[in-house]
Amino acid sequence: MRLPERLARINRYVTNPIQRLWAGRLPGFGIVEHTGRRSGKPYRTPVNVYAAPGGFAVMLMYGPERDWLRNLAASGGGKLVHRGRTYAVTNPSVVPASEALEFLGKGPAALLRQLHVEYVLRLTSA
Repeated sequence: MRLPERLARINRYVTNPIQRLWAGRLPGFGIVEHTGRRSGKPYRTPVNVYAAPGGFAVMLMYGPERDWLRNLAASGGGKLVHRGRTYAVTNPSVVPASEALEFLGKGPAALLRQLHVEYVLRLTSA
């Protein structure tokens, strides 16, 4: 189930600036650092992220049609701040949640099912 677009707009301008203060340090959260595909401006987007074999899995709560995801795809990757460490990430690929259940741990997989997330972004740790 995708969260409403209205909530995405509120998060972009209200919640995300606050989450950027702590999201890179807490389990289950991270910050994707990416560059605007048109502007070249650097951005930092808080996300729900979990370790996965060879990299990370980001739950796409608002679906795959997000600007930050388009920026990652256009540049082939970016950086991810997770649990206080910064990782170079590449090969962004959107996979259905059913496929993500195969590589996620028990806790994140249960959360994925409970929240009815449709898609997951898989990132390779460089």
